[in-house]
Amino acid sequence: MGLLDELKQRVLIADGAMGTLLYSHGVDRCFEELNLSKPEDIVHIHEAYIAAGADVIQTNTYGANYVKLARYGLQDEVPAINRAAVRLAKQAANGRAYVLGTIGGLRTLNKSAVPLDEVKRTFREQLFVLLAEGVDGVLLETYYDLEELETVLAIARKETDLPVIAHVSLHEVGVLQDGTPLADALARLEALGADVVGLNCRLGPYYMLQSLEEVPLPTRAFLSAYPNASLPDYRDGRLVYETNAEYFEETAKAFRDQGVRLLGGCCGTTPKHIEAMARALQDRTPATEKTVKRRAVPVSVQSDAPSAATPLPELVRARRSVIVELDPPKKLGIDKFLAGAKALHDAGIDALTLADNSLATPRISNAAVAAIIKERLGVRPLVHITCRDRNLIGLQSHLMGLHTLGITDVLAITGDPSKIGDFPGATSVYDLSSFDLIRLIRQFNEGLSYSGKPLGQKTNFSIGAAFNPNVRHLDKAVERMEKKIQCGAHYFLTQPIYSEEKIVAVHEATKHLDAPIYIGIMPLVSARNAEFLHHEVPGITLSDDIRARMAACGDDPVRAAREGIAIAKALIDAAFDLFHGIYLITPFLRYDMTVELVRYIHEKEAAAKERKVVHG
Repeated sequence: MGLLDELKQRVLIADGAMGTLLYSHGVDRCFEELNLSKPEDIVHIHEAYIAAGADVIQTNTYGANYVKLARYGLQDEVPAINRAAVRLAKQAANGRAYVLGTIGGLRTLNKSAVPLDEVKRTFREQLFVLLAEGVDGVLLETYYDLEELETVLAIARKETDLPVIAHVSLHEVGVLQDGTPLADALARLEALGADVVGLNCRLGPYYMLQSLEEVPLPTRAFLSAYPNASLPDYRDGRLVYETNAEYFEETAKAFRDQGVRLLGGCCGTTPKHIEAMARALQDRTPATEKTVKRRAVPVSVQSDAPSAATPLPELVRARRSVIVELDPPKKLGIDKFLAGAKALHDAGIDALTLADNSLATPRISNAAVAAIIKERLGVRPLVHITCRDRNLIGLQSHLMGLHTLGITDVLAITGDPSKIGDFPGATSVYDLSSFDLIRLIRQFNEGLSYSGKPLGQKTNFSIGAAFNPNVRHLDKAVERMEKKIQCGAHYFLTQPIYSEEKIVAVHEATKHLDAPIYIGIMPLVSARNAEFLHHEVPGITLSDDIRARMAACGDDPVRAAREGIAIAKALIDAAFDLFHGIYLITPFLRYDMTVELVRYIHEKEAAAKERKVVHG
């Protein structure tokens, strides 16, 4: 009788954690490598779970893939480690338990860290070894990203007729991190051919049972659950799980009543937990019907903040729009900054953009400055948000704070790495990429946190994104733009451009896109400034002609500033009829230069309208 045939008739008990036991014995390295160096330890753990009552065990291969093994320099050992794992599990089972070949998820917080092409390649390499060694089924576990799980499930279903178990992992009760209800996700996995669908890891029995209350019995597949022992405690530098085995005995029947037919354990569980569940379910009769709780759909209301002005992407579609970047000060005191913000506002800008510690150099918080200029001066702030300085918790808190302040215009960027700034030893966080941050902000606009938990309100951020055209292959940069649009970007700001030909090339390369573009222009202040930007600032390239023009100014600051403004005006002329949006970057708080350029743009616009009237 096969695994699925048995599941039709009774509840089966699976094993618990492998890593927890190894960790408790002082092993703090690659657990999967022990298949080769300490095979007897792996066999003993498998045997302990079978003795405890497990009908199903899994191979010690959760992280035995190219990506995770590469962290230990073991990427070439993928076949050997997976082959050994299956043989050890089968040796321990000796016909007394089914052996599932386990493949764990790769993606966690940062979806972009592992592209789907790499997911597919890595998955196939591991899957083919497990199948060749004769496992009884395949267990796909700890997948937080539904896109990844659906991708690998489709591959597995194409490659084998063996039973395939597909497990998602949740941050919040009943909902995946992209907001998909658990019931919907499991239905999608069943439709893709999974024979058993369920969840594992992250949640203990209490919240996992709450999640399953909203899940109907599958039409064809079976339900499974592998809860964690508890939330971990961090003690003396080690993670400790406190839940006792008796608690698992108490909850085992509740899992059965929710329709679970394959019940095991995940992080923190031991043979004692499995023995307790097996004891509670000596009568393995499965539930064939259940009452499903209707999911309480949270009502996400729109922001109760006063409605903002016309969103920038709509504004720039309708008319000429000028935004100016004025970096918050590096030192305490903002009088000069406020004077510049007021002068630019009076000159007629649409928004003042505020960098987020540009060039990895600490400045006064751009959120604080944004709130001040909005309140005191009536200036519309556009706040840059980098992935460098805040982890996922901090980024979400930051977004919630901006929303609460009524600041709705943001620019999502990766951020310059810490090593180029004033504190090269500081950590660059990068929990998310710019693509992931854009997705996160879009999800906030839908009223959901990263974990899928309702926020109570929908934010209304206009999502700006960065575009660097100063690259060798412009088409590749445009592909990144297209991907950012798919992630939720509404409009783009470019890096400073110092070539009229480049401006034309950008127009030709992007004219098929609906998302508006603000062309970045930054006036030069000296030859030294020009050389620094050209040679040392990532993403900025100056033409030989412009560098020569600035060099000809020598050490005369007035002449150099005048030449810098002349160059900027020529670039504005080149962009004027091609792009509605102009993004001026203020150098060294020299707002007098950007004020002159703002006035120049408005004068050109007025002259163009006058000509249109005359010739109309």
